Amino acid sequence: MELAYIPSPSRGVLYLGPIPLRGYAFCIIIGVFVAVWLGNKRWIARGGRTGTVADIAVWAVPFGLVGGRLYHVITDYELYFSEGRDWVDAFKVWEGGLGIWGAIALGGLGAWIGARRRGIPMPAYADAVAPGIAFAQAIGRWGNWFNQELYGSETHVPWALHITSATDGRMPGYYHPTFLYESLWCVGVGFLVIWADRRFKLGHGRAFALYVAAYCVGRAWIEYMRVDDAHHFLGVRLNDWTALLVFLLAVAYIWVSAKKRPGREPQVEPDLAPSEEAAADGTGAGTEDEKPAGERDAQGTEDARATADVSSGATDSANDDAKDDLKDGAESARKS
Repeated sequence: MELAYIPSPSRGVLYLGPIPLRGYAFCIIIGVFVAVWLGNKRWIARGGRTGTVADIAVWAVPFGLVGGRLYHVITDYELYFSEGRDWVDAFKVWEGGLGIWGAIALGGLGAWIGARRRGIPMPAYADAVAPGIAFAQAIGRWGNWFNQELYGSETHVPWALHITSATDGRMPGYYHPTFLYESLWCVGVGFLVIWADRRFKLGHGRAFALYVAAYCVGRAWIEYMRVDDAHHFLGVRLNDWTALLVFLLAVAYIWVSAKKRPGREPQVEPDLAPSEEAAADGTGAGTEDEKPAGERDAQGTEDARATADVSSGATDSANDDAKDDLKDGAESARKS
């Protein structure tokens, strides 16, 4: 008898009248909101405008969803196009099946389009949103828990995942919760990128490359634990080969970028007006009420002096005019 385990939900969808509320979709949506929220905070801290991250995300998110689905369908085509399968199921994203490699690749293309339309350097944007993407993945992985999918080998550890569904080749039992392992790993990756970015002032896409490299390390060992059907090459799962290749590319990018373009971008939104740029980095002069008391007092003294000078000048001018009038009167009297 198992004393402790992680239970699976009895179903992954609730109905609000005729409207289905799917746990998988909710996890994806919440993850997107977290990524945009954190990305916006980091973008502002780098001198950007509020709302820029969300505007570009309007391009990145749809592209990412399409890319993730395409990667899954292409690499697992037999689930949709083999004998006895219905190809229409390839469009049922809510049933699970988003490949992170395709999501990042095509999502990056969408972000590049959005950034280019606003004249923003894509590497700077990628650095700002990198930790948020990791946290979004951590949340999104819980969608696999709702669908009872992507688990590992059988185990009897206290945190084993109890699979109860027997559909699509599943065998009820207790398995390693690889969705949980990957979720926790992504949380760690997000905090790693935040720490490294603050410590080493990463720029020009290196924070994003660090996220990619760190994620690939975790994905490799988690992928090795999974027991779901997958394509193999030389006895190794295809996703492991992909993780290795992407890891090497990310590390190479960090090394080359640090050599060629050290430091951070001095400006992330080149179209900022001087007043907007000062407000973005907190160096604006501020309103009169926001100035320190001593500074306001000094300003008041200067204003008083200026007023006194003006008044004095006006008085002197009036006296001179009066003297001129008296002289004119005296001259007129002598002539008459």
